[in-house]
Amino acid sequence: MKLQSRVMRFAGVGLVLCIVGSSVPIHDAMAQGNDPNAFNRLMAPKSSRNPPPAEDGIHDPGSPGTASLQPPRLAFDALPKTNSGNYVDWNKSLQDTKIAPRYDRLDPDAQPVIMDLNIVREVKGSMPNVVYPHKQHTEWLDCSNCHPAIFIPQKGANQISMAEILLGRKCGVCHGKVAFPVAECRRCHSQPKTPAATAQ
Repeated sequence: MKLQSRVMRFAGVGLVLCIVGSSVPIHDAMAQGNDPNAFNRLMAPKSSRNPPPAEDGIHDPGSPGTASLQPPRLAFDALPKTNSGNYVDWNKSLQDTKIAPRYDRLDPDAQPVIMDLNIVREVKGSMPNVVYPHKQHTEWLDCSNCHPAIFIPQKGANQISMAEILLGRKCGVCHGKVAFPVAECRRCHSQPKTPAATAQ
């Protein structure tokens, strides 16, 4: 039977990821390649992150060109470090001009249209509010990457939950795949609440 992941909410406990519909123990299922958390590849153990191209499951190990690619660990060695994802602080790398990514695949002279606007999403309970910084996102991405397919650009039009994100939707389209993993809670939940708001 195929594994399915289900996110359940329990009062006062938060989110718990349960595995249902399995006729085999979870460790056996994971050994068979049926890891229910495989979508969040940046939560892999440190030893298995940033493998050489021939071992990353993306490049063709039989292609002569694969061997000519620089291994990520060597390429990332001089970049600023962080404690999550692939251990590279990409925003700091960009700010310190350690990297100069092309904003447009076809136009090497295209410049980003940077929008310096923070969106604050108030969160229920005692967890700090979420601050979404457009600046750090638009330094990398054009607005059309997110709007309107992932997020409707209108106040109150987007229902976002950790369940959706853990299922690879909304913020989870990128985070956990090509951006820092969703386990880094405080990088998004960064605005402390006032005592009055916490009491409510």
